[in-house]
Amino acid sequence: MNLNRVRIVLLYTVTLATPSLVVAQMGSPNQPQQQPGGTPGGAGMAGAMTASPGGSTENQRMTDKIFMHKAIEGGMAEVQFGQLAVQKAGNDDVKALGQTMVNDHTTLNNDMKAIADSMGVRLPKKLSKQDQAENDKLTGLSGPDFDREYLAYIDKDHHKDLGDFRVEAASVTDPALKDAVDKGQKVIWQHTKMVDKLAEANGVPVERHGGHATPPTPPVQ
Repeated sequence: MNLNRVRIVLLYTVTLATPSLVVAQMGSPNQPQQQPGGTPGGAGMAGAMTASPGGSTENQRMTDKIFMHKAIEGGMAEVQFGQLAVQKAGNDDVKALGQTMVNDHTTLNNDMKAIADSMGVRLPKKLSKQDQAENDKLTGLSGPDFDREYLAYIDKDHHKDLGDFRVEAASVTDPALKDAVDKGQKVIWQHTKMVDKLAEANGVPVERHGGHATPPTPPVQ
């Protein structure tokens, strides 16, 4: 077969291929050939979706950043609500719970902020709209009315947060963040038990299953 005709046929076939296929078929003197299961250095979609040893995918890093932003935002709310509880609660146990929330969530947020800053996460500067609305509502209450509203809100909030921390703990690969998430999960689990117990003692509905209060499952060690 004529050599020029072979070249024309090959050129026509390559032109119809996708850009990534052209690179894969033709190669480059400055780039290694693609290996099965991904591209060198994680380039392209396959590389972005394949975690390198000891690291995380681009998708996981984005998930981590979103989680940290939401966790810090929620922690800010818990601190503000706790400060209100110390000032306005009618029950001494609720006041003590509020102070515990201030202390623990301040510590957790400081730990998370240091990691978030190193990962370039935009830190929240104010409460979410929902938490701000609740903060405004609590500000207008005092005594038993405050106690019931506060306990109901943070009970629901802590059950949700515990689930979020468990999901993140199951996927996070960054060592520093994993330590912070594991620590946070244990603290929130302890908080959830405390809030469930105090809410029930004050006649506030808690998360239930089969007609009985459902204690939160301990975090995986």
